[in-house]
Amino acid sequence: MRELYELTWPGKHEAILEAGRPTDKILRPCVDDSKNFETTQNLYIEGDNLDALKILQKSYMKRVKLIYIDPPYNTGHDFIYRDDFSQSELESQKEFSLFDDEGSRNFSLRNYRENSKSNPRFHSDWLSMIYPRLKLARNLLADDGVIFISIDDNEAANLRKICDEIFGESNFLASIIIVSNPGGRDYKQIAVMHETLLVYGQSEAVLHEIEREGLFVMADDNGGYELRELRNRNPKFNRENRPNLFFPIYVAPDKVDMYGCCAVSLNKDDVYHIEVYPYNSTGVASVWRWGRAKVANNIAELITSSNLVARQKKDGKYNIYEKCRKTTSKAKSIWDETEMRNEDGTRLMGALFGKSVFDHPKPLAI
Repeated sequence: MRELYELTWPGKHEAILEAGRPTDKILRPCVDDSKNFETTQNLYIEGDNLDALKILQKSYMKRVKLIYIDPPYNTGHDFIYRDDFSQSELESQKEFSLFDDEGSRNFSLRNYRENSKSNPRFHSDWLSMIYPRLKLARNLLADDGVIFISIDDNEAANLRKICDEIFGESNFLASIIIVSNPGGRDYKQIAVMHETLLVYGQSEAVLHEIEREGLFVMADDNGGYELRELRNRNPKFNRENRPNLFFPIYVAPDKVDMYGCCAVSLNKDDVYHIEVYPYNSTGVASVWRWGRAKVANNIAELITSSNLVARQKKDGKYNIYEKCRKTTSKAKSIWDETEMRNEDGTRLMGALFGKSVFDHPKPLAI
């Protein structure tokens, strides 16, 4: 038998079939419970999300830019959707009904069951639950769409493999660590402080950078800036394989601005007479990030207009710096800001309902 590299489990074939199996459910609008029903651009669906995803396929195929999923984490006390579809039509209607005999909402946890760790199919049941839902979610994503999925360590490894299979390993964008509980959950041998947010994108997905506020403390004739060392810190590049990026820049120690930065030039003379090469702190030759032409284009006669300056170090030597004016940055892979904590979500839910309604609600920042 030919061996393959794959993730499989008892019930995977049925989970694949379930993703393609049509649903006989329909969406029924609740006009009386809605706000601005005719003009709203929002849609809230109550019911089994597998059926909802199937219903949405026709209208929203490849039209959704962003999907966020917060599935059961499979801790052993989570409720997992039933995978037994053999009940009668009457049983099914009763089980999935949103209304009781008097017409009141009656959506309960009867269509779920607890996935206890004593269950021999503990992981398999969870995988069979999540697989068809992710398969259908992928169909909804636009070519530049992105999906974010929250998870913890119980199924993080399995979820990563499933997503590699469904969305494609090349479409993996990041595994973000969210510090959701700085104090740590101390019921294990190591107090767990974090959750994981897996990010996958379709082939044309581009994540925009984040605006940085209150960034610059220095400014010149061209606006605010921060200093960024011109020496390339990547050890792969050196004077041997990038000889065109190894050359001297000359410093004028007497031409100083209000921040202690000195003017620079590519030409040595009586004013610009201190020679600086891109050596690291241990004396090993590095290279500049820019070539001669770009360096020349970023040097101005007036230091307050120049985009390249030098600054003296404690040992008396000089570093060369770019005046970096970029106001955005890439999102980082660790989110440890206070607004990412679960306690923020708990406070918000308390303010809305006056009591705790959900366990570990996500904060708005996520």
